[in-house]
Amino acid sequence: MQGNLSAWLVKHALIHRSLGFDYQGIETLQIKSGDWHSIAVILYVYGYNYLRSQCAYDVAPGGLLASVYHLTRIEYGVDQPEEVCIKVFAPRKDPRIPSVFWVWKSVDFQERESYDMLGISYDNHPRLKRILMPESWIGWPLRKDYIAPNFYEIQDAH
Repeated sequence: MQGNLSAWLVKHALIHRSLGFDYQGIETLQIKSGDWHSIAVILYVYGYNYLRSQCAYDVAPGGLLASVYHLTRIEYGVDQPEEVCIKVFAPRKDPRIPSVFWVWKSVDFQERESYDMLGISYDNHPRLKRILMPESWIGWPLRKDYIAPNFYEIQDAH
């Protein structure tokens, strides 16, 4: 089933794949990594002016990594704003996705966290570096194939 945004994207010959609707009725679309930045700009101009959240996850051990964007169309006088979920997949070997920092500034720390935990590089992000783990940390802790280093944290007994 195709939603309003998917129909609009088809009408304007913008390549995407409809993934249906989630349990709340929010349309979910898949966008190719190479097309993501230009489609993000188009969505912003179309009215999706608020990035509600960005997250990332490991689809399967040895499989793809996904970056997920929840966008909202905020308008005056509208009680139920239109929302859309965008999924951008990247290969595990060299996960690169264009950053949308210059479209929605609120994605700054969220893309950095996705980089820190899963190793997804967001091209053209102004400050892409670890945000939770120490700079010296090796590996990406939220990948399903991550092996934790052998060390034990020493804690006070108090």
